[in-house]
Order: sequence, then C-alpha cells, then structure tokens
Amino acid sequence: MTAIIAALLPVFLLIATGYGLKQMKFPGDELWPLLERLVYFLLFPALLGSNLAKADLEGFEVLPLAGVIVSALAIMGFVTIGLKKRFGQGPALTSVFQGTVRFNSYVGLAIAAELWGAAGNALGAVVVAIMVPMSNALCVYALARFSGVHPPGIRAVLLMMARNPLIIACFAGFLLNYTGIGLPPVVGPVIEILAQAALPIGILCVGAGLDLSVLRTAGRRVTEASLLRLLGMPLLMFGLCLLFGVSGLTAKVVILMGALPTASSSFILARQMGGDVALMAGIITLSTLAAMVTMPLLLPILW
Repeated sequence: MTAIIAALLPVFLLIATGYGLKQMKFPGDELWPLLERLVYFLLFPALLGSNLAKADLEGFEVLPLAGVIVSALAIMGFVTIGLKKRFGQGPALTSVFQGTVRFNSYVGLAIAAELWGAAGNALGAVVVAIMVPMSNALCVYALARFSGVHPPGIRAVLLMMARNPLIIACFAGFLLNYTGIGLPPVVGPVIEILAQAALPIGILCVGAGLDLSVLRTAGRRVTEASLLRLLGMPLLMFGLCLLFGVSGLTAKVVILMGALPTASSSFILARQMGGDVALMAGIITLSTLAAMVTMPLLLPILW
C-alpha cells in the first residue's frame, strides 16, 4: 500500500494545485479552457502516439486484454441502462452512463508511470488505445439514444470518431510500431518533447475543472454513479482478467485504469449532446475526490 500511496500522492497533489490556482484566478479563468484544448488536441495525442510507437509489443497478447476491456465497458454500460428507473430517464441517464464508462486517462498514465516506469507507460498506452474508442463509441450512442435531442446518423457518429485526436494518435502509434518504423527522426524528438508536457498540464486542468459547489446539491445519483465507477468497474476488471487469463503487470494496469475517476472531458460531451451537465459535473468532482480514498484501499487487494 505504501508504494501505491507514494505514486498516487503526487498526482492528487497536482490536482489540488490546479484547483487552488483556479480558485485564486491565477493566471486567469480564460487560460484553463485553452489549456484543456491544447492537451486534448496536441499534447496527449503526442504522448499516446509516442508511447505506442516505442512500446515493445513482441509476445504481447492483445486479444485477451481487448476482451477484458471491451467486455467490462459493455457490461457496465448494460448495467447502467438496466438501472435507468433508478438513475432517471433522458439526459440524467446519459450523464450517469458517461460517469460509469469513461475514465480519466491523464491520471491513470501518470500513476502507471510512477509505479512501473517505462513498462507502465507502454502498457498504459495500449490499454488507453483500446478503451478510448470503445468508451467514446458507447457514450456517443447513449447520448444519441437517450438524451432526447435529435440523434446523429451513423455516418455522423463514425465521422466524429474518425476526427477524435486520441483515436487518430492511437492508430498512428500502433501503425508506426507494427511497421517497425517507430518514431521518425527529427519529428520524433519533437513529439516526445510535447508528450512530456501532457500529463502535468492535463492533471492541473483536471483540478481546475473541479466544482466543489455542485457537491452541496449532489444527490443519490452522483454518489451511486461514483461508486459504480470506483468500486464496480475495478472489481469487474479483476473478474474478467481471471476469466480471460490476463495476469501480471498487464492485469495490474487494467485494474488501475478501471479504478480511475470519471474523465473531465465527459462534461464537454454532455454539453454538446444534451446530457445533464450539472449531474455530470457532480459525478466528475465526487469521483475524483473519492478516488483518493478508494484507490489506495482497493488496489492492493485486487493486485
């Protein structure tokens, strides 16, 4: 547990720093949305692409890992929709759905790197590369199906996925790895320099995005969605790792990703596609704060 706390503490202190800077309005409220865009469209794709391009995947069994991740996301999605009478219909259900299915990959990769170094970086990037397209597809479907707004056609959904910078970066990284090209000269070092800035800035933005005021009116749905995310998902990942024969460091990274709080970017998608933005903000905030307790307690048991 000591090693886990030592890895978690710097990450959560950085989240607290981001929150503190936002409350002090330093260097200005207008900065944080711009930084979030910079991380999402440039820095984090550079990190994923470079990690995947350099990862040693020889002898690595991707199919069992993909089986765990796809099954876990699908099962959690079905469970959430199955509980719609409890969580509510329409926009509220879509925000709970995002809260249980999406994960904060900035936090996950930072912790994986703290715990396991280059191996954690590489495995974390592979897990994220599988989880991001699947979780995005499920959430777009749920929002289109249940938000009550005019649903986009299949072509529009596919186009949205094809334009996602994280999905593009994952595909490019896998392609560079598979072909043996790796990171090209000149451009590769530039991408790696950009990648180094992704996690610290991204995690500061996570903290700046927290809204503690929403917790005053947070109801049962916020709490239950956060519990499903922080307890239900890692337990599900653990069981599926046993079922698919995924073990060792790979299983640890998968379970770590399952135990993460909800992605901050869920708020943006909820606002764009008619989700319940207040409920979404509550789930993001509570799951991020509660993860400081659940992760150090649960992960040693599951590992």
